[in-house]
Amino acid sequence: MTILDADVLVTTAQHKTGLSDFGDDTVPARVALVVDRLNGARLDDAGVQAATDTITGLLISRLRFIADRARLPVAAERIIAPLFATGEPRSGTTLLHALLAEDEDSRALRFWEVMYPSPPPGPADADDPRRARADADWRDILERIPPWIVSHPYNDLLGDGLPECERTWAFDFRAMNPSAWWRVPVTIQNFAQDHHAQYTLHRMMLQHIQYTRPPKRWVIKGFHGRRLRALFDTYPDARIVWVHRDPVQVLASQIVAFGQINESLAGTLDWRRYAQATIENSRANFHAYLTDPWVDDPRIHHVRYRDFVADPVATIDGFYGFAGVPFTNAAEKSMCDYLATNRSDRYGKFRYSTDVLPVPVHDLHEEFAGYRERFGIDIEARL
Repeated sequence: MTILDADVLVTTAQHKTGLSDFGDDTVPARVALVVDRLNGARLDDAGVQAATDTITGLLISRLRFIADRARLPVAAERIIAPLFATGEPRSGTTLLHALLAEDEDSRALRFWEVMYPSPPPGPADADDPRRARADADWRDILERIPPWIVSHPYNDLLGDGLPECERTWAFDFRAMNPSAWWRVPVTIQNFAQDHHAQYTLHRMMLQHIQYTRPPKRWVIKGFHGRRLRALFDTYPDARIVWVHRDPVQVLASQIVAFGQINESLAGTLDWRRYAQATIENSRANFHAYLTDPWVDDPRIHHVRYRDFVADPVATIDGFYGFAGVPFTNAAEKSMCDYLATNRSDRYGKFRYSTDVLPVPVHDLHEEFAGYRERFGIDIEARL
């Protein structure tokens, strides 16, 4: 059986680029941890080749990214008062982000930029081949994971779609993001995190993409609730809008949506085991938010999911007022136009049920009563 060799992969990337600096001497050690995980999965020859290509590609991307910063004054770019959308996965944050990105005075990350960041994309022409390459990647991703376009219709933008913040540190080998690891037939897994190191890379990516472009207000989205200290240490002038939803519905939706992704990648999935693991990971977040003093930071604007879905544009208007950002007529019109032309069920209705939960629903409602009370959330009834 063919196995992966971390040292060979690192050396190959360096040889192909003629570069050696990863910007962090600990990168090869993390590659070794990922390789151990993949070798333990006993991949066939096609899987080993896919893993080889993925790891080598991420290493090459990082080497070139760091080299760009050494030869260009990218680090001089100032990232001023970015706006973050956050919340637990399946809480409406992607729609929120999509609407924020409609404001012509704002700038959002695009998949083609973070997938292929070198050279800095600011001077890129409309026909830059990286755009077409990312589009092709996304067509392949959606062919590999057919349910994803239903649970996440925003993927129809392909390479011009809006990545989550976590994608900016895909080449750090602390997290296996689906849009980076889709070729490899394994379930997605995260490794030991270093939040400050990850936000350092995040800021570097924003600088990279902003380089040579007129400064705009960044609007970005990720799952930042357990990383607030590192976020605010990196971006002291940031403002966050945080959407809170009934945890029971969040968990059920996560199990189905993310289970579909993992089953499509790995080929098979123990759904009962996956549901239990999902609950264990996510319930820890909900409980942590009740005791973490950073959740009460005055730079965070908390909103209820039911209020957001009832009137998304009014919710954003309220956030803009909180952040001291003018909500222009043009921005309001663009957001309303987006809602009118981008129905969430345009590729079919995403369906899930609390029947997938491996814990009685009543018990979960009792468990999360404190969270609902803290953020003014009602038990959400689905038709």
